[in-house]
Amino acid sequence: MTLVWGVTLAAGILLVLSPWLWPAGRSRPETAAADRSQGAIARLLQGAGYAHAPAARVIVVSIGAGLLAAALAWLITALPAVVIVAAAVGVAGPTVWLRSRARRLRKSRRALWPDVCDLLIASVRSGMSLPDAVGTLATSAPAPLRPAFVGFAGDMAASGHFDASALRLKAQLGDPVADRIVETLRMARQVGGTELTSVLRALSASVRADTNLRAEVESRQSWIRGAAVLGVVAPWVVLILLATRPEGVAAYTSPQGVLVILGGAAVSIVAYRLMLRVGRLSEPRRWFG
Repeated sequence: MTLVWGVTLAAGILLVLSPWLWPAGRSRPETAAADRSQGAIARLLQGAGYAHAPAARVIVVSIGAGLLAAALAWLITALPAVVIVAAAVGVAGPTVWLRSRARRLRKSRRALWPDVCDLLIASVRSGMSLPDAVGTLATSAPAPLRPAFVGFAGDMAASGHFDASALRLKAQLGDPVADRIVETLRMARQVGGTELTSVLRALSASVRADTNLRAEVESRQSWIRGAAVLGVVAPWVVLILLATRPEGVAAYTSPQGVLVILGGAAVSIVAYRLMLRVGRLSEPRRWFG
């Protein structure tokens, strides 16, 4: 009987302390890390123009690319160390490609946002409501941006809810400047926007100035990226050529050879990242993404 009362008392104390020991909003560390990883992949897909693609697809493609790169490296060189490096490069390849595509999209769209601001200003000043002004961009906006605004017009026609449609438009565009424009329109819709045209005009002038400055700096620093790519690729081409000879295979399958390959891979990654960091301008962050 004493044991039963002891267990009952312990269970009662545990139930009393449970809100502090296991709060409802706390998730396990591995679950929280997985959620952050999924969120980072989703933001990367949005920036690359694949907002509707599932994040799991990137993981599957990365694993498949790693296996394919490892198989090709084994067929060409038959060096285990090179296979490991090739597998790592293959796994990272889709993510690197998505980041590169996101940068290219931001660069190509950067010069188009001032025109979008000007079109919005003209529509608002002509007396259009904000939903109609944004909806007309489906036909009047620059061609690369029209599909996103066509989707916004379809959302508005289906739901009639401007705020939800604007959020979906922002996710589909996945651009820092687009975030600022959409958030300005949402605020004007919710609290009134007597200064909307002046805000859009100031934003247009700011984006134009930033675009001109970036174009001038990037044209002068484009050689840095070319030098970084050449400096990283050249040693590995030489390694592949050496691995086609039996004495080269024997040398690089030894412990010292494996250490040289893995150390060379680490140095290549660090040097490439440093060269890109020197020649890259800081990109604006998606504060409202």
